[in-house]
Amino acid sequence: MTKLWGGRFTGELDAELRRFSSSLPFDRRLAAFDVQGGRAHAAALRDAGVLDEDEMRALATAFDRIEEEIAAGTFPPQAEGDELPEDVHSAVEARLVELCGETGRRIHAGRSRNDQVVTDLLLWLREKSERVESEIRELQFALVDAAEAHESVVIFAYTHLQRAQPVLLAHHLLAHFEALDRDVDRLRDARSRADRCPLGAGACAGSSLPLDRGRTAERLGFARVAENSLDAVSDRDWALEFVSACAIALDHMSRLAEEIVLWSSGEFGIVTLDDAWCTGSSMLPQKRNPDVAELVRGKAARVHGHLMALHSLIKGMPLAYNRDLQEGQEPLFDAADATEGCARMLAGAIASAVFHEPAADAADMSAATDLAEELVRRRVPFREAHERVGRLVAACEAGGRGLADATDEELAAIGLADLDRELLTARGSIAAKKTFGSTAPAEVARALATARERAES
Repeated sequence: MTKLWGGRFTGELDAELRRFSSSLPFDRRLAAFDVQGGRAHAAALRDAGVLDEDEMRALATAFDRIEEEIAAGTFPPQAEGDELPEDVHSAVEARLVELCGETGRRIHAGRSRNDQVVTDLLLWLREKSERVESEIRELQFALVDAAEAHESVVIFAYTHLQRAQPVLLAHHLLAHFEALDRDVDRLRDARSRADRCPLGAGACAGSSLPLDRGRTAERLGFARVAENSLDAVSDRDWALEFVSACAIALDHMSRLAEEIVLWSSGEFGIVTLDDAWCTGSSMLPQKRNPDVAELVRGKAARVHGHLMALHSLIKGMPLAYNRDLQEGQEPLFDAADATEGCARMLAGAIASAVFHEPAADAADMSAATDLAEELVRRRVPFREAHERVGRLVAACEAGGRGLADATDEELAAIGLADLDRELLTARGSIAAKKTFGSTAPAEVARALATARERAES
């Protein structure tokens, strides 16, 4: 295996250290991006007069061959011992040397693995971030579809895990849509800040070769060039931002997953997951476990750990590059994979789920706030209205009744004579809402229409 260094060394690298330090087991996923970056750098070397046209053609042919091998799954090859490359970058260069001889050894002029690695990672990040965003969009579509299919279903919103007020199920699902929409914005925002090309920064101080970094950035599709060579090779704030966006997105997915766990229980009975998205028990024949949702909760915790690992990794390193940064790749890769996978799994589970209204509760008090607001419309101060309705609730509870069972005399006693009794029901409460963004049926219909438009943007 061709080494990228060693002229000043007289001894061989310890075999155990070779295995310990090799990043090929996880950075092999960067192979195609290393080829992409290599092509752009070769073009820069040609423009600078370092490579001639014959050498450029030989490298282009070799890069074509490596890309074919990557697509076929035969590169990078499995290797052990002295044949184990330090990383995917040395594996690509070694293959170039095998394919085009000494010309392959010329490709690294004006380039360090320091700027090479971060260029590959940023190319990977751009593509992966778009894929994560796409899966989150699919989850949003699944939520909108489920909301439209169950638009008239009434459930309860909870605060402190106690019934608070009745809402349309569609309104509740769209709340998750909104949170995910902000996650998409965060991914796009982080991707925009990461859209800078570090290639040409070299090890830390740039190169004495006349490399046109702006042209290289254009060839690789970057919006701009990283301004400072030290910063370009040393900082990983773009990784922090991306993993932070993933962690926040998984917060939102985990919260949705937790509701699926609760709602699919016998106590709630609000959702039935399709068999394809449930597992059974090795001991209990009756079980239908919502493992898909529980795994999302678990993976969210893992990605939170990755974010803290990256913070801890970066906070104490002096400028510029340090080998510690290699340890940031696995958390980055796993965070991306986990976020993409969780969004895809939740979308599949929700797309085939059936939602139900919760079982009727004879002691339902969820319209209490609407009664207080009706008193406000009758010129009663809200605190007094709150007190009166609270007394009515207590009386109904004592008798094992709900608000819908309150007598006309009890309603009159708190100032609600001639009340439209529909307001005592869950559907009446929903229909009474007037504000923008509320659970009123007309507002939910409007929100559904705009949500689908936004998800398609």
